[in-house]
Amino acid sequence: MSGCAASAAAAAGAAVDLASPALPPIDEAPRTLSELRSKLAQGPNFTDFLTGADLRDGAAYSVEAHGWKARKRKPEWMKRQVLPGGDKYTEIKGKLRELKLHTVCEEARCPNIGECWGGGDGHTATATIMLMGDTCTRGCRFCAVKTSRAPPPLDPAEPANVSKAIAAWGLDYVVLTSVDRDDLPDGGAAHIAETVRRLKQETQGRLLVEALVPDFQGKHECVRQVVEAGLDVFAHNIETVQRLQGVVRDRRAGWEQSLGVLAAAKRLGARVTKSSIMLGCGEAQHEVVDTLRALREHGVDVVTLGQYMQPTKKHMAVSEYVTPQAFAAYQRLAEEMGFLYVASGPMVRSSYRAGEFYLTNVLRGERGGSGATAAAGAAAAAGGAEPADAGGQQQQQQSAAIGLA
Repeated sequence: MSGCAASAAAAAGAAVDLASPALPPIDEAPRTLSELRSKLAQGPNFTDFLTGADLRDGAAYSVEAHGWKARKRKPEWMKRQVLPGGDKYTEIKGKLRELKLHTVCEEARCPNIGECWGGGDGHTATATIMLMGDTCTRGCRFCAVKTSRAPPPLDPAEPANVSKAIAAWGLDYVVLTSVDRDDLPDGGAAHIAETVRRLKQETQGRLLVEALVPDFQGKHECVRQVVEAGLDVFAHNIETVQRLQGVVRDRRAGWEQSLGVLAAAKRLGARVTKSSIMLGCGEAQHEVVDTLRALREHGVDVVTLGQYMQPTKKHMAVSEYVTPQAFAAYQRLAEEMGFLYVASGPMVRSSYRAGEFYLTNVLRGERGGSGATAAAGAAAAAGGAEPADAGGQQQQQQSAAIGLA
């Protein structure tokens, strides 16, 4: 039996009743450093978590993920009420089309596009800009971005167009991401670096820039170009556990290569490094914890964990839907490992509302502060900020720091 099938079968045995009115609430998030330390000291250990003792009131770790033909409903916590629309959404979409810019929000069919682009709920409307076109040279099994061995050439005007658009929006924080461009000698590193420099110049250094970049085939000189351009956060996603790298990602990506890129970025002077893990791909719980440890050992400061969602029936199937309680348990474990900031929840994506939480808790407030202090601030900031979805108020209590795409 394959890893995905085994995981799904195990999940079926521990499935919860989706018709039940609500998942049990968990404790309110700590709002001060002393409260966080006290809670961590009294909390369960790793063994408790692996045996299920950490999931409050007997809640399941996950529920079964049905195939496309089953026509079964997703768990309530995987549903959103915020649909694309509104003046701000229309304004951002129009500006992107006018300047011929692409966003990962659209290309990857992100479920949070209506919320992020529409603004409201006390947060700034944001869009994650995808550089170097909308066609990737790789074909990861989880990703909906179109692929080709020979994408169109780079648009030399793109760095100027991006800086013009972002400066006009008056944002405080922007996330740049990109497709993989293995057809280019430097993988597009110079293009990304030029965009970062122009953004900093156009905003007199006020704008905080996060760049979610490819692995550049492991070429550390390409990593150096991006780091030295002046970005604030260097992000590269490990995506999944070591055992599933070949199943989930393109064969040209890899565990050691990605960890090497993240370590190199830190060594070359990146202020903050960041990575993301998808759950529901067939991984075991101990493998997720091992992945978190590996990221910390390679100098990663920020980590996000979210639920994998199958974009189309042609893509890799979802193995299981991990519960909000399990995501909350992973967050507590990651915080204990010393990550500067952790965002963990079913709807979390690697840059979802990154500016709101990250600006509040690290770059503008904690510059160089301790991981525990940053985590306490994150919990306080996220306490009432998550939008209401099918389990809205309840999910706010279950995962203290849902946020970051």
